[in-house]
Amino acid sequence: MERTFGQDEIIVSKTDLKGHITYANDVFLRVSAYAEQEILGKPHNIIRHPETPRGLFRLVWETIQDGGEIFAYLNNLAKDGANYWVLAHITASRDRHGTIVGYHSNRRSPERAAIARIEPLYAQMRAAEAGHRRAVDAAAASRQALEDTLGGQTYEEFVWQLIGEVVR
Repeated sequence: MERTFGQDEIIVSKTDLKGHITYANDVFLRVSAYAEQEILGKPHNIIRHPETPRGLFRLVWETIQDGGEIFAYLNNLAKDGANYWVLAHITASRDRHGTIVGYHSNRRSPERAAIARIEPLYAQMRAAEAGHRRAVDAAAASRQALEDTLGGQTYEEFVWQLIGEVVR
C-alpha cells in the first residue's frame, strides 16, 4: 500500500553523525506511522524501503559526510508496511565553528511523473546488486550501474532534470 502526503507538507528529520534520529516532525511521524518514542535514537535506515538501491544510499552518505548536500528520490517504508515516495534534500548540520554535528533532511511529496522515470533506474541498480552476497559489494555494483546508466550525467543533474521536466 502506498501512502502519500500533501504537496504543502514537509517531512523533517535530524540525525546525529551515525544516522540516529534526534528529531522527527509531526508529518514524519504521521506518514511513517511511528510514534516519537519509537523513532528517536533509532537508525534513520529504519524507514529504508528494500526497493531503494544500496548504491543510492552509499551516494547519499558519501555526499553528506563530505559536507555536501544532495537531492534524492527515495522510497521509504512505514512501520505498518506502507511505502511512501519522497524527494529528499539532505545536508550536513554544522555547529558555529563549521564542524559537522549531524544531518538534516527535508522531504516533499514528489510528482508521479518523476517517480515513473526514476523507478526503471532503481530497478537496474537493484538488478546489479542481486549478484552480490556482501552488502558493500552490492552497493558498489549498484553505484556503478547508476553511473553507467547515466552515461556521464551525475545523479544530481538527473534529479534536477526530472524536477525541471515535471515543473514545466
